[in-house]
Amino acid sequence: MTVLTCRPTFQPSWSHRSYLSEVTVNRLSHAQVEQIVTGITDGKTFPAEVLQQILQKTDGVPLFVEEMTKAILESGHLKEVAGHYELTGSFSTFAIPATLQDSLMARLDRLVTAKAVAQYAAVIGRQFSYELLQAVSHVDEVMLQHELGRLVEAEIVYQRGLPPQATYMFKHALIQDAAYESLLKSTRQQHHQRIAQVLEAQFPETAETQPELLAHHYTEAGLNEQAVKYWNKAGQRAVASSAYAEAIMHLNQGLDLIKTLAVTLERHHQELEMQGSLGPAFIALKGYGASEVGRVYTRARELCQHVGESPQTFRALCGLRVFYFLRAELSQARELGVQLLHLAQRQDDTGLLVEAHRSLGTTAFNLGELQFSRTHLLQVMELYDPHQHQSHTFLYGQDPGMVGLSYQAMNLWILGYPSQALQKMFEALALHQKVAHAYSLAFTLSSATRLHRLRREEHLFQKRLEASLALCTEHGFKQFWATGQIHRGWGLTMQGQVEEGIAQMHQGLIALRATGAELGRPYWLMLLAEAHGIQGDPEEGLTLLTEALMLMDTTGERWYEPELYRLKGVLLVQQSSDNHAEAESSFHKAIAIAQSQQAKSWELRATTSLAKLWQQQGKRQEAYDLLAPVYGWFTEGFDTADLIDAKALLDELSEGSP
Repeated sequence: MTVLTCRPTFQPSWSHRSYLSEVTVNRLSHAQVEQIVTGITDGKTFPAEVLQQILQKTDGVPLFVEEMTKAILESGHLKEVAGHYELTGSFSTFAIPATLQDSLMARLDRLVTAKAVAQYAAVIGRQFSYELLQAVSHVDEVMLQHELGRLVEAEIVYQRGLPPQATYMFKHALIQDAAYESLLKSTRQQHHQRIAQVLEAQFPETAETQPELLAHHYTEAGLNEQAVKYWNKAGQRAVASSAYAEAIMHLNQGLDLIKTLAVTLERHHQELEMQGSLGPAFIALKGYGASEVGRVYTRARELCQHVGESPQTFRALCGLRVFYFLRAELSQARELGVQLLHLAQRQDDTGLLVEAHRSLGTTAFNLGELQFSRTHLLQVMELYDPHQHQSHTFLYGQDPGMVGLSYQAMNLWILGYPSQALQKMFEALALHQKVAHAYSLAFTLSSATRLHRLRREEHLFQKRLEASLALCTEHGFKQFWATGQIHRGWGLTMQGQVEEGIAQMHQGLIALRATGAELGRPYWLMLLAEAHGIQGDPEEGLTLLTEALMLMDTTGERWYEPELYRLKGVLLVQQSSDNHAEAESSFHKAIAIAQSQQAKSWELRATTSLAKLWQQQGKRQEAYDLLAPVYGWFTEGFDTADLIDAKALLDELSEGSP
């Protein structure tokens, strides 16, 4: 069970779920406030007028009730008499704090020398170590331990462990805020600067593993140049550990501060590096086609004009290429891919060559240029080394080996090598053991789900799909979560839950479009069209296919083009027997396009569909002569559903033949 608390103004981003229960926690009643007061006073009652002031001023806020009660007890205006408290003077002269801030400050003021220790600790943060506080505060060790003991006794802070290994935490963030705000701004800045410099000089491990701490202190100290350096480092560490929301926050803070620095070549390099780290973070959380991704890489390209040709230039162009790619602006993506290859070749850098070949290979695949794509994808794997190119996961957002193998698998299936395709996908999934990068795994699981759908393997399809959705939910990967919802809806449809499946597919399509991604939209519409055919609504399916074909002609995305025309023929046959001629024309077009792409798996499917139509028309020999050579071309994958169906049809067609 997970319990979450929030203020009334918080608006959750998630919609209502049956497994979520919302409970409104109201302010404390007067009776409950009295219970808290009695608990703090060990059952001794306050004078009625004092209790009434607590009830009125605290407004049922538990922390305020506690702090005001303690402030009153420590004020010296009450004396204990026979199990209750009485005023030592006139109530009119008894100043009860009007606000929680006043109450907290009154308690700190009464601690006198311990107040300064609390103030310095508040600058460090809600939680602080004895070791760091001692290093920065210039307070004698004996005195420091004494004053911290007073703060613990007063329940200003809680203590864990014993000095010098002790750590402390302010009881409440508001107590820390009160101590912090009581310092002059100039004093706060001096403390922040001292803390940052001590962390840098005496705590190098903290500076290395928690650069955001130094970034924060340098920012508050007004030392923006040093702050930018550490915000950049914090962002890079967060991207490397797949903490993308944190990365975006750190990098944006750095980018805000860098605007305050003088415009120099060094500043351009720093900003370019931060924009380069910000891109993969936005890609992971919002999707490749998100407007934020385009904005980041467009700015990066502008900066490249100032810094000249460098690895950062390559990185910026690579990011912009992937933005256009997911927006299905494939001609621009191809042009940038060619630029990347020329740049990588000029620099003779293996790592850059890996990314350039990946860019051209993936773009060519989606354009339906399968052999050209295969050439570049093979180059990716020839040059790729998982250890040497480990940094690519946060430099470019994904591991090139996992992407290269996943695309090879899809390519091999279409080209007619189902067994080799499956092997490559298994290799891509196994590579995760070496790479250990969540977003790369999400991409690979999504690709594996698609491959198993194409191979018509229901069990493996469901297995990869559920793993993909679980991972995307855990990390907030919106794009692959959306495509997973479409696949899940398609799976439900295939299992007979047609209406629920179609509804889920529509939800997935809406979620996917919200990421800015247009690549693959005709493919997803094709799946939805197939679902409507199963529902017995071929008219809607044909309408969706018309939209898909128009989109395909606009974007040039053609790796599944033969299947679009094959499915159109299937739905035409389903719609009416009067459509057989048009359906046959669609099947022929699917076969011709598949042959031009050398897409043997698509050719087999389209040929099988046409052979079935001819069988219904009594043209058994023509059907056999059409299908037999295509089936005979295959040398593997005879355990897959498409080849099993084709063989069964050939056996039927050959029965009774002379």
